[in-house]
Amino acid sequence: VVFAIAQRVSVLDHGVLIADGTPVEIRANRRVQEVYLGGAD
Repeated sequence: VVFAIAQRVSVLDHGVLIADGTPVEIRANRRVQEVYLGGAD
């Protein structure tokens, strides 16, 4: 829902800003994907 209405998105991980950008940029951001979708450890 946020991606459909927001022009910019800021993403926090444990209170630390890890990404800020357009919804397209955030969706493509590897760090965001790792934190929120899980990644190889």
